[in-house]
Amino acid sequence: MLEIQDYLKILIGIFAILNPLGALPLYLSLTQHYNAVERRATAASAAKAATIILLITLFFGEFILSFFGISVNSFRVGGGILILLMAISMLYAQTSSAKNTDAEREEAEHRKSVAVVPLAMPMLAGPGAISSIILYANRSDGWQHYAIMSAELVLIGFGLWALMRLADKISARLGQTGMNIITRVMGLILAAIAVEFISAGLKGIFPVLA
Repeated sequence: MLEIQDYLKILIGIFAILNPLGALPLYLSLTQHYNAVERRATAASAAKAATIILLITLFFGEFILSFFGISVNSFRVGGGILILLMAISMLYAQTSSAKNTDAEREEAEHRKSVAVVPLAMPMLAGPGAISSIILYANRSDGWQHYAIMSAELVLIGFGLWALMRLADKISARLGQTGMNIITRVMGLILAAIAVEFISAGLKGIFPVLA
């Protein structure tokens, strides 16, 4: 089990990787023709689906790594590079193509429901979030560690739901400039997290660097 400040850093890190504010423009665009009830249902379904995906990753991520014979240190380096690329996109106030491509966005416009795809996956619970969950889960053992991380993911799920419910008000209050500023700050945090992952992975692969 880690220290309280470590779990606080994990909570902030996961929230930054999910970047829900960056997903709000897509959410507003895909639900622009929905009525209020449909929007609320979409927000709830997307937040629930993203939370379930992350919880499944938390409990079964390490098993997937062992099944494919991937070492945690190699995954740290690979996941760190992926997260760093996402962070660079966020620093330019752009959505990383690792989360959502133009083709996927165009296809989503013709879907009857956009809650699970593309909002929950890959916009929120995308490759970067899945990678970080597996790496954070590996930092400690014991049921207390998994219980605390599960509680954090559920809390983040409620946060995602609340932000999407308030998407119109947030967008109107902050404006595009305000949302871009927050996205850039989260991108900076994300870049630091990515460097830590890569550094820890390289030290594990090459002990001489430690």
